Amino acid sequence: MVFSSAAFLFAFFPLYIMVVTFVRHIKVCNVLLVIMSLIFYAWGEPVYILLMLFSITVNYFLALPAESLAEGDSIKKRALLSLAIVFDLTMLGLFKYAGFFVSTINSAFSLSVPVPQIPLPVGISFFTFQTMSYVIDAYRGTCGVQRNLGKFTLYVSFFPQLIAGPIVKYHDIEKQLDSRATDVIGIAAGIRRFIIGLSKKMLIANALGSIVDSLYSLDGSDMNIVLAWTAGILYSLQIYFDFSGYSDMAIGLGKMAGFHFLENFNYPYTSFSVREFWKRWHISLTTWFREYVYFPLGGNRKGELRTGVNRMSVFLLTGMWHGAMWTFVVWGVFHGIFQLLETYLIHPDKWKKPLSYIYAMAVVTAGFAIFRADSIGQAVNILRQMVIGFGFTDMGVITLRGMLTFYNVFVLAAALVAMTPYVRDTANSLAVKYNARQTLTCLKYAASVLLMSLCMMSIASSSYNPFIYFRF
Repeated sequence: MVFSSAAFLFAFFPLYIMVVTFVRHIKVCNVLLVIMSLIFYAWGEPVYILLMLFSITVNYFLALPAESLAEGDSIKKRALLSLAIVFDLTMLGLFKYAGFFVSTINSAFSLSVPVPQIPLPVGISFFTFQTMSYVIDAYRGTCGVQRNLGKFTLYVSFFPQLIAGPIVKYHDIEKQLDSRATDVIGIAAGIRRFIIGLSKKMLIANALGSIVDSLYSLDGSDMNIVLAWTAGILYSLQIYFDFSGYSDMAIGLGKMAGFHFLENFNYPYTSFSVREFWKRWHISLTTWFREYVYFPLGGNRKGELRTGVNRMSVFLLTGMWHGAMWTFVVWGVFHGIFQLLETYLIHPDKWKKPLSYIYAMAVVTAGFAIFRADSIGQAVNILRQMVIGFGFTDMGVITLRGMLTFYNVFVLAAALVAMTPYVRDTANSLAVKYNARQTLTCLKYAASVLLMSLCMMSIASSSYNPFIYFRF
Protein backbone atom coordinates (compact mmCIF):
# COMPACT_ATOMS: atom_id res chain seq x y z
CA MET A 1 0.00 0.00 0.00
CA VAL A 2 1.25 3.47 -0.82
CA PHE A 3 0.23 6.88 0.46
CA SER A 4 -0.94 8.18 -2.91
CA SER A 5 -3.28 5.27 -3.63
CA ALA A 6 -7.07 5.32 -3.35
CA ALA A 7 -6.97 2.38 -0.91
CA PHE A 8 -4.82 4.35 1.50
CA LEU A 9 -6.51 7.74 1.19
CA PHE A 10 -10.11 6.53 1.32
CA ALA A 11 -9.85 3.57 3.71
CA PHE A 12 -6.59 3.25 5.64
CA PHE A 13 -6.00 6.95 6.28
CA PRO A 14 -9.47 7.65 7.79
CA LEU A 15 -9.12 4.58 10.01
CA TYR A 16 -5.71 5.79 11.16
CA ILE A 17 -7.14 9.21 12.00
CA MET A 18 -9.83 7.53 14.12
CA VAL A 19 -7.25 5.44 16.01
CA VAL A 20 -4.91 8.33 16.85
CA THR A 21 -7.83 10.61 17.72
CA PHE A 22 -10.00 8.39 19.91
CA VAL A 23 -7.67 5.72 21.36
CA ARG A 24 -6.11 7.49 24.34
CA HIS A 25 -4.59 4.48 26.13
CA ILE A 26 -0.93 4.35 24.99
CA LYS A 27 -0.56 0.56 25.19
CA VAL A 28 -3.76 -0.08 23.26
CA CYS A 29 -2.75 2.54 20.70
CA ASN A 30 0.67 0.90 20.27
CA VAL A 31 -0.93 -2.50 19.65
CA LEU A 32 -3.31 -1.05 17.06
CA LEU A 33 -0.48 0.81 15.34
CA VAL A 34 1.55 -2.42 15.09
CA ILE A 35 -1.43 -4.24 13.59
CA MET A 36 -2.08 -1.43 11.11
CA SER A 37 1.60 -1.28 10.17
CA LEU A 38 1.75 -5.01 9.47
CA ILE A 39 -1.40 -4.81 7.34
CA PHE A 40 0.08 -1.82 5.50
CA TYR A 41 3.27 -3.75 4.66
CA ALA A 42 1.49 -7.03 3.90
CA TRP A 43 -0.78 -5.24 1.43
CA GLY A 44 2.05 -5.21 -1.10
CA GLU A 45 4.51 -7.67 0.45
CA PRO A 46 2.46 -10.57 1.89
CA VAL A 47 5.43 -12.96 1.89
CA TYR A 48 8.20 -10.59 2.94
CA ILE A 49 6.36 -9.50 6.05
CA LEU A 50 7.76 -12.73 7.51
CA LEU A 51 11.26 -11.58 6.57
CA MET A 52 10.76 -8.25 8.33
CA LEU A 53 9.36 -9.96 11.45
CA PHE A 54 12.29 -12.40 11.41
CA SER A 55 14.73 -9.48 11.25
CA ILE A 56 12.92 -7.73 14.10
CA THR A 57 12.98 -10.83 16.29
CA VAL A 58 16.66 -11.65 15.72
CA ASN A 59 17.80 -8.07 16.40
CA TYR A 60 15.56 -7.85 19.46
CA PHE A 61 17.12 -10.91 21.09
CA LEU A 62 20.69 -10.05 20.06
CA ALA A 63 20.34 -6.63 21.74
CA LEU A 64 18.88 -7.94 25.02
CA PRO A 65 22.26 -8.76 26.67
CA ALA A 66 23.63 -5.26 25.96
CA GLU A 67 22.56 -3.82 29.32
CA SER A 68 23.93 -6.66 31.43
CA LEU A 69 27.22 -6.56 29.52
CA ALA A 70 27.64 -2.80 29.85
CA GLU A 71 30.36 -3.19 32.46
CA GLY A 72 31.14 -6.81 31.82
CA ASP A 73 32.67 -9.10 29.24
CA SER A 74 33.81 -6.84 26.40
CA ILE A 75 34.72 -9.83 24.21
CA LYS A 76 31.20 -11.26 24.47
CA LYS A 77 29.73 -7.81 23.86
CA ARG A 78 31.77 -7.35 20.68
CA ALA A 79 30.88 -10.87 19.54
CA LEU A 80 27.13 -10.31 19.92
CA LEU A 81 27.28 -6.89 18.28
CA SER A 82 29.32 -8.31 15.39
CA LEU A 83 26.84 -11.17 15.02
CA ALA A 84 23.93 -8.71 14.77
CA ILE A 85 25.73 -6.56 12.19
CA VAL A 86 26.74 -9.61 10.13
CA PHE A 87 23.16 -10.88 10.24
CA ASP A 88 21.70 -7.57 9.07
CA LEU A 89 24.28 -7.08 6.32
CA THR A 90 23.81 -10.69 5.16
CA MET A 91 20.06 -10.16 4.88
CA LEU A 92 20.58 -6.95 2.95
CA GLY A 93 23.28 -8.48 0.75
CA LEU A 94 21.29 -11.60 -0.07
CA PHE A 95 18.06 -9.88 -1.06
CA LYS A 96 19.48 -6.71 -2.58
CA TYR A 97 22.93 -7.44 -4.00
CA ALA A 98 23.23 -11.18 -4.69
CA GLY A 99 22.18 -10.90 -8.32
CA PHE A 100 24.35 -7.82 -8.85
CA PHE A 101 27.50 -9.48 -7.49
CA VAL A 102 26.98 -12.71 -9.43
CA SER A 103 26.34 -10.89 -12.72
CA THR A 104 29.40 -8.68 -12.11
CA ILE A 105 31.62 -11.73 -11.49
CA ASN A 106 30.20 -13.41 -14.60
CA SER A 107 31.07 -10.35 -16.69
CA ALA A 108 34.54 -9.93 -15.18
CA PHE A 109 35.63 -13.56 -15.55
CA SER A 110 33.47 -14.70 -18.51
CA LEU A 111 31.57 -17.14 -16.33
CA SER A 112 28.00 -18.35 -16.62
CA VAL A 113 27.00 -18.79 -12.99
CA PRO A 114 23.18 -18.65 -12.70
CA VAL A 115 22.13 -15.20 -11.50
CA PRO A 116 19.74 -15.43 -8.54
CA GLN A 117 16.40 -13.78 -9.30
CA ILE A 118 15.39 -12.65 -5.83
CA PRO A 119 12.63 -10.03 -5.65
CA LEU A 120 13.66 -6.99 -3.60
CA PRO A 121 11.55 -6.62 -0.43
CA VAL A 122 10.17 -3.08 -0.30
CA GLY A 123 11.85 -0.95 2.38
CA ILE A 124 14.52 -3.50 3.33
CA SER A 125 17.29 -0.88 3.22
CA PHE A 126 15.36 1.36 5.60
CA PHE A 127 14.24 -1.14 8.22
CA THR A 128 17.64 -2.90 8.16
CA PHE A 129 19.44 0.37 8.90
CA GLN A 130 17.00 1.03 11.74
CA THR A 131 17.59 -2.34 13.38
CA MET A 132 21.36 -1.97 12.95
CA SER A 133 21.41 1.49 14.52
CA TYR A 134 19.37 0.22 17.48
CA VAL A 135 21.67 -2.73 18.22
CA ILE A 136 24.81 -0.60 17.81
CA ASP A 137 23.44 2.12 20.10
CA ALA A 138 22.33 -0.46 22.65
CA TYR A 139 25.85 -1.89 22.90
CA ARG A 140 27.38 1.59 22.89
CA GLY A 141 25.11 2.52 25.78
CA THR A 142 23.64 5.52 23.94
CA CYS A 143 20.11 4.16 24.23
CA GLY A 144 18.25 1.84 26.52
CA VAL A 145 17.50 -1.79 25.69
CA GLN A 146 13.86 -2.26 24.70
CA ARG A 147 12.63 -5.36 26.50
CA ASN A 148 9.10 -5.19 25.12
CA LEU A 149 9.05 -6.97 21.76
CA GLY A 150 5.82 -5.20 20.79
CA LYS A 151 7.33 -1.75 21.26
CA PHE A 152 10.44 -2.73 19.33
CA THR A 153 8.22 -4.07 16.55
CA LEU A 154 6.39 -0.74 16.48
CA TYR A 155 9.69 1.15 16.23
CA VAL A 156 10.84 -0.87 13.21
CA SER A 157 7.54 -1.46 11.42
CA PHE A 158 5.66 1.81 12.05
CA PHE A 159 4.15 2.30 8.60
CA PRO A 160 4.77 6.04 7.95
CA GLN A 161 8.55 5.59 7.68
CA LEU A 162 8.71 1.86 6.96
CA ILE A 163 8.84 1.89 3.18
CA ALA A 164 10.99 4.91 2.27
CA GLY A 165 12.15 6.58 5.45
CA PRO A 166 13.23 8.82 6.93
CA ILE A 167 15.58 6.45 8.75
CA VAL A 168 14.54 6.82 12.37
CA LYS A 169 17.13 6.07 15.06
CA TYR A 170 15.78 4.40 18.17
CA HIS A 171 17.15 6.94 20.64
CA ASP A 172 15.22 9.69 18.83
CA ILE A 173 11.83 8.16 19.65
CA GLU A 174 12.71 5.92 22.61
CA LYS A 175 10.66 7.91 25.10
CA GLN A 176 7.79 8.46 22.67
CA LEU A 177 7.08 4.72 22.57
CA ASP A 178 6.07 4.91 26.23
CA SER A 179 4.67 8.41 26.54
CA ARG A 180 3.51 10.83 23.88
CA ALA A 181 0.82 13.45 23.63
CA THR A 182 -1.73 13.78 20.84
CA ASP A 183 -4.27 16.56 20.53
CA VAL A 184 -6.48 18.12 17.90
CA ILE A 185 -3.89 20.78 17.04
CA GLY A 186 -1.14 18.21 16.54
CA ILE A 187 -3.37 15.94 14.47
CA ALA A 188 -4.49 18.87 12.30
CA ALA A 189 -0.87 19.98 11.81
CA GLY A 190 0.07 16.42 10.90
CA ILE A 191 -2.73 16.19 8.34
CA ARG A 192 -1.63 19.49 6.78
CA ARG A 193 1.99 18.27 6.56
CA PHE A 194 0.73 15.06 4.96
CA ILE A 195 -1.21 17.03 2.34
CA ILE A 196 1.86 19.12 1.52
CA GLY A 197 3.83 15.94 0.88
CA LEU A 198 1.03 14.37 -1.15
CA SER A 199 0.82 17.52 -3.27
CA LYS A 200 4.56 17.45 -3.93
CA LYS A 201 4.20 13.89 -5.18
CA MET A 202 0.96 14.07 -7.14
CA LEU A 203 1.03 17.59 -8.54
CA ILE A 204 4.73 18.15 -9.20
CA ALA A 205 6.82 14.95 -9.13
CA ASN A 206 4.42 12.89 -11.24
CA ALA A 207 4.06 15.64 -13.85
CA LEU A 208 7.83 16.06 -14.12
CA GLY A 209 8.32 12.30 -14.13
CA SER A 210 6.36 11.78 -17.34
CA ILE A 211 8.61 14.31 -19.14
CA VAL A 212 11.78 12.76 -17.70
CA ASP A 213 10.72 9.28 -18.82
CA SER A 214 10.15 10.50 -22.37
CA LEU A 215 13.58 12.18 -22.43
CA TYR A 216 15.41 9.12 -21.13
CA SER A 217 13.62 6.93 -23.67
CA LEU A 218 15.13 8.92 -26.56
CA ASP A 219 17.73 7.29 -28.76
CA GLY A 220 21.20 8.47 -27.79
CA SER A 221 21.70 10.15 -31.16
CA ASP A 222 18.61 12.33 -30.61
CA MET A 223 19.87 13.71 -27.31
CA ASN A 224 21.45 17.18 -27.47
CA ILE A 225 22.85 19.69 -25.00
CA VAL A 226 19.45 21.28 -24.33
CA LEU A 227 17.62 18.00 -23.83
CA ALA A 228 20.46 16.52 -21.74
CA TRP A 229 20.45 19.41 -19.30
CA THR A 230 16.65 19.51 -19.31
CA ALA A 231 16.54 15.81 -18.44
CA GLY A 232 19.06 16.28 -15.62
CA ILE A 233 17.33 19.34 -14.16
CA LEU A 234 13.82 17.90 -14.37
CA TYR A 235 14.90 14.61 -12.83
CA SER A 236 16.66 16.47 -10.02
CA LEU A 237 13.37 18.25 -9.31
CA GLN A 238 11.33 15.07 -9.71
CA ILE A 239 13.36 13.03 -7.23
CA TYR A 240 13.39 15.90 -4.75
CA PHE A 241 9.63 16.43 -4.78
CA ASP A 242 8.99 12.68 -4.88
CA PHE A 243 11.25 11.81 -1.95
CA SER A 244 10.79 14.93 0.16
CA GLY A 245 7.07 14.56 -0.46
CA TYR A 246 7.19 11.04 1.00
CA SER A 247 9.22 12.32 3.96
CA ASP A 248 6.67 15.10 4.55
CA MET A 249 3.87 12.54 4.54
CA ALA A 250 5.78 10.27 6.92
CA ILE A 251 6.55 13.14 9.31
CA GLY A 252 2.93 14.30 9.18
CA LEU A 253 1.53 10.83 9.85
CA GLY A 254 3.97 10.36 12.72
CA LYS A 255 3.01 13.72 14.20
CA MET A 256 -0.64 12.72 14.17
CA ALA A 257 0.22 9.82 16.49
CA GLY A 258 2.50 11.92 18.70
CA PHE A 259 5.81 10.81 17.15
CA HIS A 260 8.29 13.51 16.17
CA PHE A 261 10.56 12.39 13.34
CA LEU A 262 13.53 14.55 12.44
CA GLU A 263 13.49 16.51 9.19
CA ASN A 264 14.92 14.70 6.18
CA PHE A 265 15.32 17.63 3.78
CA ASN A 266 16.23 21.28 4.25
CA TYR A 267 15.85 22.95 0.85
CA PRO A 268 18.91 21.23 -0.70
CA TYR A 269 18.64 23.17 -3.96
CA THR A 270 19.57 26.37 -2.18
CA SER A 271 23.08 25.01 -1.54
CA PHE A 272 26.26 26.78 -2.64
CA SER A 273 28.52 23.71 -2.56
CA VAL A 274 28.26 19.94 -2.84
CA ARG A 275 29.19 19.60 0.83
CA GLU A 276 26.35 21.90 1.81
CA PHE A 277 24.00 19.94 -0.45
CA TRP A 278 24.70 16.77 1.53
CA LYS A 279 23.92 18.57 4.78
CA ARG A 280 20.47 19.32 3.39
CA TRP A 281 19.68 16.22 1.29
CA HIS A 282 18.43 12.90 2.76
CA ILE A 283 19.62 14.02 6.19
CA SER A 284 18.67 10.79 7.95
CA LEU A 285 20.90 8.74 5.62
CA THR A 286 23.90 11.09 5.78
CA THR A 287 23.73 11.26 9.58
CA TRP A 288 23.43 7.45 9.72
CA PHE A 289 26.60 6.98 7.70
CA ARG A 290 28.37 9.68 9.68
CA GLU A 291 27.53 8.08 13.05
CA TYR A 292 27.94 4.42 12.16
CA VAL A 293 30.60 4.42 9.40
CA TYR A 294 32.56 7.69 9.16
CA PHE A 295 33.24 8.21 12.88
CA PRO A 296 34.10 4.52 13.59
CA LEU A 297 36.56 4.63 10.66
CA GLY A 298 38.31 7.53 12.38
CA GLY A 299 36.47 10.52 10.88
CA ASN A 300 38.89 13.38 10.36
CA ARG A 301 41.06 12.55 13.36
CA LYS A 302 43.78 10.53 11.62
CA GLY A 303 45.27 12.86 9.07
CA GLU A 304 44.25 14.18 5.67
CA LEU A 305 44.88 10.96 3.74
CA ARG A 306 42.81 8.84 6.12
CA THR A 307 40.07 11.49 6.19
CA GLY A 308 39.89 11.42 2.40
CA VAL A 309 39.70 7.62 2.36
CA ASN A 310 36.97 7.68 5.02
CA ARG A 311 34.88 10.20 3.11
CA MET A 312 35.24 8.34 -0.17
CA SER A 313 34.27 5.10 1.60
CA VAL A 314 31.11 6.72 2.94
CA PHE A 315 30.05 7.97 -0.48
CA LEU A 316 30.86 4.66 -2.14
CA LEU A 317 28.57 2.96 0.39
CA THR A 318 25.97 5.70 -0.06
CA GLY A 319 25.86 4.94 -3.75
CA MET A 320 25.65 1.19 -3.18
CA TRP A 321 22.91 1.67 -0.57
CA HIS A 322 20.66 3.14 -3.25
CA GLY A 323 20.70 0.05 -5.40
CA ALA A 324 22.50 -2.84 -7.05
CA MET A 325 23.51 -1.00 -10.22
CA TRP A 326 26.81 0.45 -11.34
CA THR A 327 25.13 3.80 -12.02
CA PHE A 328 24.48 4.19 -8.28
CA VAL A 329 28.04 3.22 -7.42
CA VAL A 330 29.43 5.75 -9.92
CA TRP A 331 27.03 8.40 -8.58
CA GLY A 332 28.33 7.84 -5.05
CA VAL A 333 31.98 7.99 -6.19
CA PHE A 334 31.18 11.10 -8.27
CA HIS A 335 29.92 12.93 -5.18
CA GLY A 336 32.80 11.61 -3.11
CA ILE A 337 35.30 13.09 -5.57
CA PHE A 338 33.70 16.53 -5.32
CA GLN A 339 33.64 16.25 -1.53
CA LEU A 340 37.42 15.75 -1.63
CA LEU A 341 37.94 18.52 -4.18
CA GLU A 342 36.02 20.98 -1.99
CA THR A 343 37.97 19.90 1.08
CA TYR A 344 41.49 20.06 -0.31
CA LEU A 345 41.53 21.95 -3.60
CA ILE A 346 38.58 24.21 -4.43
CA HIS A 347 36.61 26.28 -1.94
CA PRO A 348 33.20 27.35 -3.33
CA ASP A 349 32.31 29.12 -0.10
CA LYS A 350 34.95 31.74 -1.02
CA TRP A 351 33.55 32.35 -4.49
CA LYS A 352 30.92 34.88 -5.47
CA LYS A 353 27.48 33.49 -4.62
CA PRO A 354 26.11 33.24 -8.19
CA LEU A 355 29.19 31.34 -9.35
CA SER A 356 29.22 28.93 -6.39
CA TYR A 357 25.48 28.29 -6.82
CA ILE A 358 25.81 27.52 -10.53
CA TYR A 359 28.74 25.20 -9.78
CA ALA A 360 26.89 23.32 -7.02
CA MET A 361 23.69 22.86 -9.02
CA ALA A 362 25.62 21.82 -12.15
CA VAL A 363 27.44 19.09 -10.19
CA VAL A 364 24.24 17.90 -8.50
CA THR A 365 22.35 17.88 -11.82
CA ALA A 366 25.11 15.96 -13.61
CA GLY A 367 25.14 13.52 -10.70
CA PHE A 368 21.43 12.88 -10.93
CA ALA A 369 21.77 12.38 -14.69
CA ILE A 370 24.02 9.42 -13.81
CA PHE A 371 21.67 8.30 -11.03
CA ARG A 372 18.64 8.16 -13.36
CA ALA A 373 20.40 6.45 -16.27
CA ASP A 374 19.51 2.85 -17.05
CA SER A 375 23.14 1.96 -17.73
CA ILE A 376 26.65 3.36 -17.56
CA GLY A 377 26.55 3.74 -21.35
CA GLN A 378 23.46 5.93 -21.21
CA ALA A 379 24.94 7.97 -18.36
CA VAL A 380 28.14 8.58 -20.34
CA ASN A 381 26.15 9.61 -23.40
CA ILE A 382 24.04 12.12 -21.45
CA LEU A 383 27.11 13.62 -19.74
CA ARG A 384 28.82 13.90 -23.10
CA GLN A 385 25.78 15.60 -24.63
CA MET A 386 25.73 18.03 -21.71
CA VAL A 387 29.13 19.27 -22.92
CA ILE A 388 29.31 18.77 -26.69
CA GLY A 389 25.75 17.94 -27.75
CA PHE A 390 25.25 20.61 -30.39
CA GLY A 391 23.62 18.32 -32.96
CA PHE A 392 19.85 18.86 -33.19
CA THR A 393 17.98 16.03 -34.91
CA ASP A 394 14.35 16.24 -36.01
CA MET A 395 13.27 13.96 -33.17
CA GLY A 396 15.17 16.07 -30.63
CA VAL A 397 13.49 19.25 -31.86
CA ILE A 398 10.04 17.60 -31.86
CA THR A 399 10.60 16.36 -28.30
CA LEU A 400 11.68 19.81 -27.15
CA ARG A 401 8.64 21.47 -28.72
CA GLY A 402 6.32 18.86 -27.22
CA MET A 403 7.53 19.72 -23.72
CA LEU A 404 6.73 23.42 -24.07
CA THR A 405 3.08 23.21 -23.07
CA PHE A 406 1.43 25.67 -20.69
CA TYR A 407 0.86 22.94 -18.10
CA ASN A 408 4.48 21.76 -18.13
CA VAL A 409 5.80 25.31 -17.86
CA PHE A 410 3.40 26.02 -14.99
CA VAL A 411 4.48 22.88 -13.09
CA LEU A 412 8.14 23.75 -13.61
CA ALA A 413 7.58 27.29 -12.34
CA ALA A 414 5.75 25.92 -9.27
CA ALA A 415 8.63 23.49 -8.64
CA LEU A 416 11.26 26.22 -8.87
CA VAL A 417 9.34 28.33 -6.34
CA ALA A 418 8.56 25.44 -3.99
CA MET A 419 12.17 24.22 -3.86
CA THR A 420 13.11 27.39 -1.93
CA PRO A 421 11.87 28.70 1.44
CA TYR A 422 10.96 32.06 -0.13
CA VAL A 423 7.17 31.73 0.05
CA ARG A 424 7.24 30.32 3.59
CA ASP A 425 9.63 32.96 4.91
CA THR A 426 7.81 35.82 3.20
CA ALA A 427 4.44 34.70 4.53
CA ASN A 428 5.81 34.36 8.07
CA SER A 429 7.47 37.78 7.91
CA LEU A 430 4.27 39.45 6.73
CA ALA A 431 2.26 37.66 9.41
CA VAL A 432 4.61 38.95 12.12
CA LYS A 433 4.74 42.44 10.61
CA TYR A 434 0.95 42.83 10.44
CA ASN A 435 0.15 40.70 13.50
CA ALA A 436 -1.79 38.27 11.33
CA ARG A 437 -0.58 34.87 12.51
CA GLN A 438 -4.09 33.49 12.96
CA THR A 439 -5.02 34.70 9.49
CA LEU A 440 -1.95 32.98 8.06
CA THR A 441 -2.87 29.75 9.84
CA CYS A 442 -6.39 29.88 8.37
CA LEU A 443 -4.95 30.50 4.91
CA LYS A 444 -2.60 27.53 5.28
CA TYR A 445 -5.49 25.20 6.11
CA ALA A 446 -7.61 26.63 3.29
CA ALA A 447 -4.72 26.03 0.90
CA SER A 448 -4.43 22.47 2.25
CA VAL A 449 -8.08 21.79 1.42
CA LEU A 450 -7.55 23.11 -2.11
CA LEU A 451 -4.38 21.05 -2.57
CA MET A 452 -6.10 17.91 -1.29
CA SER A 453 -8.92 18.44 -3.77
CA LEU A 454 -6.43 18.77 -6.62
CA CYS A 455 -4.63 15.60 -5.47
CA MET A 456 -7.90 13.67 -5.43
CA MET A 457 -8.66 14.79 -8.98
CA SER A 458 -5.15 13.81 -10.02
CA ILE A 459 -5.53 10.34 -8.53
CA ALA A 460 -8.89 9.89 -10.27
CA SER A 461 -7.72 11.09 -13.68
CA SER A 462 -4.18 9.78 -14.09
CA SER A 463 -2.21 6.57 -13.79
CA TYR A 464 -0.22 6.08 -10.61
CA ASN A 465 3.56 6.55 -10.52
CA PRO A 466 5.32 4.69 -7.69
CA PHE A 467 7.66 6.49 -5.34
CA ILE A 468 11.23 6.50 -6.63
CA TYR A 469 12.76 5.45 -3.30
CA PHE A 470 10.56 2.36 -3.00
CA ARG A 471 13.14 0.45 -5.06
CA PHE A 472 16.00 1.33 -2.72
